[in-house]
Amino acid sequence: MKMKKTGKKKLKTKKALAKRIKVTKTGKFLRKKAGKSHLLSGKTRKRKRQLRATGKVSKSHQRMVKAAMPYA
Repeated sequence: MKMKKTGKKKLKTKKALAKRIKVTKTGKFLRKKAGKSHLLSGKTRKRKRQLRATGKVSKSHQRMVKAAMPYA
């Protein structure tokens, strides 16, 4: 009869979030900016260009991201 190991269970990564966020070497989280998928004719060229750049995850959301991606 095999004995089961007791201990902590593995934490699961939220895959939907993991696909949307990249982690830098220093531990910061990078994300894509919202608002670049449709209704682009009403937005200025400057605004669309700035939406192309990656943004950082805000400090208020960092704890939530860390909890959802425990091994990042």
